[in-house]
Amino acid sequence: MKIGFLFPGQGAQYVGMCKDFYEKYDKVKAKYEKVKEITGIDIAEISFNGDESVLNETKNTQLAVLTMSLAILELLKENGVEADILAGLSLGEYAALIHGKALAFEDGVKVVQKRGEFMQNLLPDGEWQMAAIIGLEDEAIENVCNSITSGFVVPANYNTKGQVVISGEKIAVEEASIIAKEKGAKLVNVIKTSGPFHTEKLIESAKALREVLDNTIFNSFETTVIKNIDGEKYSEQDDIREVLEKHIISPVRFSKSLQTMIDMGVDTFVEVGPGKTLSGFAKRIKTDRKINILNINSVETFEDALVKLKGDV
Repeated sequence: MKIGFLFPGQGAQYVGMCKDFYEKYDKVKAKYEKVKEITGIDIAEISFNGDESVLNETKNTQLAVLTMSLAILELLKENGVEADILAGLSLGEYAALIHGKALAFEDGVKVVQKRGEFMQNLLPDGEWQMAAIIGLEDEAIENVCNSITSGFVVPANYNTKGQVVISGEKIAVEEASIIAKEKGAKLVNVIKTSGPFHTEKLIESAKALREVLDNTIFNSFETTVIKNIDGEKYSEQDDIREVLEKHIISPVRFSKSLQTMIDMGVDTFVEVGPGKTLSGFAKRIKTDRKINILNINSVETFEDALVKLKGDV
């Protein structure tokens, strides 16, 4: 068995996420307490009992999703389950970097706290939106975006075969969504985000984050991690700071990331964190081999996954 952990990003959050883990496992509670100590934010209260609008604020969402993923990883490690390859969607790449030892836990939490603040507070003026277009090929969606004249809109996340997220001005995203449906898109879903993420409009956030990254220590990888910006694994030649700076303003190549993991021999994907979106993405990647896909977002799914992983699925 060759295991690949997948870590979700912003948009996967929901009030109550990880509460059952927190109430059952001391290691999870300790992880949340440590994040509170580092950031001064009671992310447990926001995640478990907060108002949805508060949780959906980017500065809170990013910490909440990261903390849940890292807390579950503690339990997997305790039970002897480790991954051969790691990948995360957007924000999720930070969970991969921390788990892969390229970034220390405390440093990673601090960087994500700043990243969330910058992405929330350094947005250009305007009404922004992101939407997932389902059922069209990548090129068709690129052509739709290129045809829009009402405002700025570009592909932002290449999630999986037949699904691309577009990002930009609300009026332009809405126009692109209508045209995409006319061209055969099966579904359009608005994403729970607050800005034109993974586009050039986040350049000020990227610059601010680079200052933080320049004062952050990065270490050698102990586990292979796949990059969002090109879907390839990090190499010794990569400047991690530069990659993470570009990460904010560049499209996410998650479908390529999944294909790279399969090409590298992954036969078991385990999504670690809220929701099960990435599991769905993995199911749509074509391969001749049998691929096992698990997601861990509750105590029940965690316990079920342990049985399967320890029994070689």
